[in-house]
Amino acid sequence: MDNSIKNSDKLLGVLVFALIFSVMNGTMFNVALPIIGEEFNLIPSQVSWVMTSYMVIYAIGSVVYGKLADKYQLKDLLTFGLLLFSIGSIIGMLAADYWMVVLGRILQAAGAAVLPATAMIIPIRYFPPEKRGRALGTSAVGLALGSALGPVVAGLISSLGSWRMLFLFSLISLITLPFFRKYLVDDKREASNIDILGGSLLAATVALFLLAITQSYWLLFVAGAIVLALFIIRIKAAPNPFIEPGLFSNKSFSIGLFIAFMTTSMNFGITFMTPQYLATLNNLSPGSIGFVLFPAAIIAAMLGRKGGKLADERGNNFLFTVASFMMFLCFALLSSFVGVSPYVIAVILIAGNVGQTFMQVAMSNTISRTLAKEQVGVGMGLFSMLNFISGAISMSVIGKMLDTRQTALHLNPFVTNENAYVYSNIFVVMCLGIISIFSLYHVQFATTNKSILANNIKREEG
Repeated sequence: MDNSIKNSDKLLGVLVFALIFSVMNGTMFNVALPIIGEEFNLIPSQVSWVMTSYMVIYAIGSVVYGKLADKYQLKDLLTFGLLLFSIGSIIGMLAADYWMVVLGRILQAAGAAVLPATAMIIPIRYFPPEKRGRALGTSAVGLALGSALGPVVAGLISSLGSWRMLFLFSLISLITLPFFRKYLVDDKREASNIDILGGSLLAATVALFLLAITQSYWLLFVAGAIVLALFIIRIKAAPNPFIEPGLFSNKSFSIGLFIAFMTTSMNFGITFMTPQYLATLNNLSPGSIGFVLFPAAIIAAMLGRKGGKLADERGNNFLFTVASFMMFLCFALLSSFVGVSPYVIAVILIAGNVGQTFMQVAMSNTISRTLAKEQVGVGMGLFSMLNFISGAISMSVIGKMLDTRQTALHLNPFVTNENAYVYSNIFVVMCLGIISIFSLYHVQFATTNKSILANNIKREEG
């Protein structure tokens, strides 16, 4: 076997290991949010910054690293990113005040964002076209395992020690650095200038809007709107803008992004809320919360490839319909049974997590098909970035709703626990949201997806 092929396979193994820890670091702090909030005497909208700050920087950073990889050696970017991630982990572990926790998470995100960019680059640069699909599929295994293991590991660590140990656990990913440097060849490519100003304006826009939501301060909304206007001016004027404005002239792409933005916000919303209500209504410890979340996460990971096969064999319309139904079922049941036995919640969450996974596959396929071949890379990069931004906004909005803790508004007549009204009402709104998104999707994409599926069937028969 050729030595370069051997190194490519070893490199892929190192990447999968690093991705597992990267994804775990992004998700496992959800389980610890209730105890972090209790230790620092925070309301839900404030403690949500542990996650939202990470996701905003992670989203912007993944795009920046992807562009930097055309100018600098990938091994050097990984070295910088993982060392920066380690500095953030140490700051978070030693945090005596809440601002240090948030600072630690920001630095972690600024470093860890190199990994999703690497996960896209390595299969393309280091594998021939006929093996690229397998490489991408193997990378997806790392993402799935990280999502599944994150809640359980976080719960166990938080139960056996302090939540600060989550920062220490994240440092294990450092052992991949010497292997990345060994197996990555020295390669530089010609690159255009990076629109750092545009990326900074986008990050500032999102941060200001998130602060406006959590602080309920209208001047921050105004400031966010002004910075957003500057960002729009910038991307129209810059020779190599951070986001290509011409993409939005594609109506199908824009509508697809909006649908993906809304469905992803619901997915992150349920991820953020579940530890909150399990701790508040069921009085569960972080360890117990992790075990409640685990079955849904592992089943969703196992069925991820099934979703891809359904999209190929039955079409995106069918998969989107199945995903919408499962998400609606989950939201409706949680609205009615929030606060009941954790075993019941664990079963209900299976429908939600599998629905989320299928929805991600359906929207990835749908959006990629709205783009011309030369726009796929840029368009899907924007799609990935907006997924994280939508999650950050969703958690801030829901965190602000949970600050009220109790409400007289009672949207679901089946709920009798007064402490559960706020959670139940949010799930009712999500039910209405998924119905609206389902209708919009089928109006915009039903005909297109049917013709694509028919062409695929003809191609196979031919």
